[in-house]
Amino acid sequence: MRTLLRTLLICLLAPAAVALAQENPLSAHNKVVYGGVKSILLRSAEKTPEEYYNFKPTDAVRSFGQVVGHVADAQYLFCSVVLGENNPAPKVEKTKTSKADLIAALKDAFAYCDKAYEGMTDASAAQMVKFFGGDTPKLSVLTVNNIHTVEHYGNLVTYMRMKNIVPPSSEPGVQPQPKK
Repeated sequence: MRTLLRTLLICLLAPAAVALAQENPLSAHNKVVYGGVKSILLRSAEKTPEEYYNFKPTDAVRSFGQVVGHVADAQYLFCSVVLGENNPAPKVEKTKTSKADLIAALKDAFAYCDKAYEGMTDASAAQMVKFFGGDTPKLSVLTVNNIHTVEHYGNLVTYMRMKNIVPPSSEPGVQPQPKK
């Protein structure tokens, strides 16, 4: 019985010990989320045919291409705050319209943001920056960036579904399969 209890205790505490041993668990997790979001956004932009880049379900919303451009612009906005730099503000949404130009701009924007995520540690994550008029921890700014990007990925999913395109997050092999 004691051996069983010891084994059970080790099994329960080992994952916690591994998590605590990780040097920067908060910033590392945020970076993993960013990587996933970045991947599905780029794959959506690449997967959607150019003829649908002007598509918008109603006149009241952005087109597919405008959403891609908006996300690129937002990467610069959020990550420039974390990096302590002036926002390069390339105005992608207002100046790019072709699929090739928008994908290139989105890749450039993500490359810019990669520096913010790569350089983040849990210690620097707690540093305060001015963000939308208030003092905010750097990690929170990057979290808002992830949330904002996922919000617009949701827009793109709807647009893609309306054009019978399977979004990257719904492709076979992406979702965990039930065990038989």
